[in-house]
Amino acid sequence: MSEALIYDAVRLPRGRVRKSGGTLAELPPYELLGQLLTALENRTCPPEFVDDVIVGVSTATGEQAGDIARAAQLWAGWPDSVPGGVVSRLCCSGLDAIESAAARVAAGFADVIVAGGVESMSRVPMLSDRPAIATDPDLGERTGFVTIGVSADLTAAAHGISRTELDAYAVESHRKCSTAPISESVIPARKGGTILLYSDEGARADADLTGFAALPALFGDDPGWDRVARRLPGSPRPVAGLHTIATAPQMADGASAVVVGNRQAAARLGRAPIARIVGTAQTAVRSPLLTAPAAAARLALQRAGITAADLDVVEVNESFAVTPLVLIRELGLDPERVNRTGGAVAVGHPLGATGGILIAAALDALARTGGEHALITIPAALGLGSAIILRRLI
Repeated sequence: MSEALIYDAVRLPRGRVRKSGGTLAELPPYELLGQLLTALENRTCPPEFVDDVIVGVSTATGEQAGDIARAAQLWAGWPDSVPGGVVSRLCCSGLDAIESAAARVAAGFADVIVAGGVESMSRVPMLSDRPAIATDPDLGERTGFVTIGVSADLTAAAHGISRTELDAYAVESHRKCSTAPISESVIPARKGGTILLYSDEGARADADLTGFAALPALFGDDPGWDRVARRLPGSPRPVAGLHTIATAPQMADGASAVVVGNRQAAARLGRAPIARIVGTAQTAVRSPLLTAPAAAARLALQRAGITAADLDVVEVNESFAVTPLVLIRELGLDPERVNRTGGAVAVGHPLGATGGILIAAALDALARTGGEHALITIPAALGLGSAIILRRLI
């Protein structure tokens, strides 16, 4: 087996979704991704050396349907001979795309693949594809489908995590994001010659526990709790609710792209690899619990041949504030090593793009701290979870 190495990772700033139109709402998803392909061409990745482009999209409908990867390549002016395709695993879609690229490179079936994700939640709202899992009552009952907010409240209650702990975590996420260093992996989003956005939106330097504690809970009276009671009898129900708009992941538009290649690709790309992908995992737990990141992390660590104690950097998507708090408890992690520059409750979760965004954040953190190993993990609805382990090389 060959190695699966990372040569570069770029992303757009996360732009908040607003009713009046988000900052990046005027950019169609093919252009969000296409701008990153152009950036990679200028930075590190001549497109004639790329064997494939694999893109994760959560809501693959409307403007994100019809093979958005190929559309973005053609928009960017890449060679017609470079293929492209889409994978969709809900919020785990971006990590799935990167894992798929790593598997093909490691198997010797490709030399260089660009993988990542894109999501314009402004133009293609979540659930606008009307999936049967959410709209068919019989299927929903059979599978236990509820809104992911109910899953988050249920998971917090099952682990004894209080509203105050969730609010405090969100305050800290805002603080970290507000003071995060500038990263060269972030490519300004443009419209023609105008820069629309330089950096992530949404972080509040003035966020405080008193203000967050005053916010109303979102999911305490959600009708999905009746389904939870039938599917998981005896499960705790926080009647007052636990998560609020402050502890939920903010909706955002964004894109990410990671260059994955074998050792021989260094000569073609003219640069040394910066990290090696040493472990991956796709797992699932009984829906509607939101605990799959811990299961995915354990399996990826096992495949990498290391333990949680070896991790210098952890990037876990803040799919509600409960997710990192549960992962910290389950793996016995040092909280200081988790989400060093904040996360989605402050600056947003553009669904399919998030996997590559977290990869870029992890690489930045490894470089700043001189660490060796990073874990990236994301949960998704229906009990899904994905994880990747990186080993820094330079």
